[in-house]
Amino acid sequence: MVTIEEYTPIVGQSVIDDLKLLAERLKGKVIQHINSTSVGGGVAEILNRMVPLLRELGVDTRWDLIKGGGQFFEVTKKIHNALHGRQEALTPRDFEIFMETSNTNIEEINISGDIVFVHDPQPIALIKKKSGNKWIWRCHIDVSNPSQKAWVFLREFIAGYDAAVFSAPGFSQRLLPIRQFLISPSIDPLSDKNRELPQEEVDSVLKKYNIQRNKPIVTQISRFDRLKDPVGVIEAYQKVKRYIDCQLVLAGGAADDDPEGMKVLDEVREKAKGDRDIHILLLPQSDIEVNALQRASTIILQKSLKEGFGLTVSEALWKAKPVVASNVGGIPLQIKHKYSGLLCHSIDGAAFALKQLLNSPEYAKKLGENGREHVRNNFLLTRHLRDYLLLFLALYHEQDIVNL
Repeated sequence: MVTIEEYTPIVGQSVIDDLKLLAERLKGKVIQHINSTSVGGGVAEILNRMVPLLRELGVDTRWDLIKGGGQFFEVTKKIHNALHGRQEALTPRDFEIFMETSNTNIEEINISGDIVFVHDPQPIALIKKKSGNKWIWRCHIDVSNPSQKAWVFLREFIAGYDAAVFSAPGFSQRLLPIRQFLISPSIDPLSDKNRELPQEEVDSVLKKYNIQRNKPIVTQISRFDRLKDPVGVIEAYQKVKRYIDCQLVLAGGAADDDPEGMKVLDEVREKAKGDRDIHILLLPQSDIEVNALQRASTIILQKSLKEGFGLTVSEALWKAKPVVASNVGGIPLQIKHKYSGLLCHSIDGAAFALKQLLNSPEYAKKLGENGREHVRNNFLLTRHLRDYLLLFLALYHEQDIVNL
């Protein structure tokens, strides 16, 4: 396991010293994270790295999961999509299913934290167990334009929390009667997904998946989710392919709490049928392979229709790769257009940006270099740890103004 001191060469000793000082002030407090899955998706990925580091810093940190069956996760997926603004036919029965599972979890889960940190809608009803401790609801979703039916249902629970945390300024909500904080997610530069890799390791992954280096590689790394628009990615690639001989890699896994993943994967395979230059890879828990694919790529694409933040953008920028990404959710926080990447608004816009970078390798290289420094300054795990530690302390000093 990586230790906190190993981040010093990347972020500097003063950053590590600040983390230790803040952690010292939380001695005696128990932090309890609760979400719906330990694998798949950005929440689980962040917690898998963050929880051990908090413990090393001396903060008593625990991580628990709620339980749910297929029906429950089908409903929470509908709620997830509705919060992103997608039209979903949420029925009274859906909300009944949500509450039936929630009530079971309320009965069974042991709440042990002085601060209970609940992630996303799936465990939100656990707030009914609040009893003298502090509760935070962390929203990792783009709720800039949510379905009101879904939002009004959740807002009754959110109002019972002490604070809510969002990933981007546009996600904050005017009518919430609680404190709101802006804390962007982060990547871990020392994880298997982001650490430096020897060239032979990169080459072995390409060989495993029969990906050649004889033509440019355009890659999107994402769950197979309609909001990541993998079919639109293929259409953008097809437009570029008419002018520039390149290949496309669509790679990712599926989260345990996402029942749609395999359906979307089938749609993507159907769309790609007949093109040997499209490589569709299902990579469950293959962080080193994701790392290798990103490092081997000429350009990284993230053509999401909606996005809570889009950590794959920071992952690619950290590797100094030029990125083309949709101008949605938290992505514009990571990419300043024409400085640390290119933003797009459509399939045609994505295709145009890809052609521009494939035809201008020096410009592409400069965007990647700028992007790496932007991530170093803003989106590494140590900054994320600092923000959470300050948030925890702010809950006990409610009259203070704390700038996170």
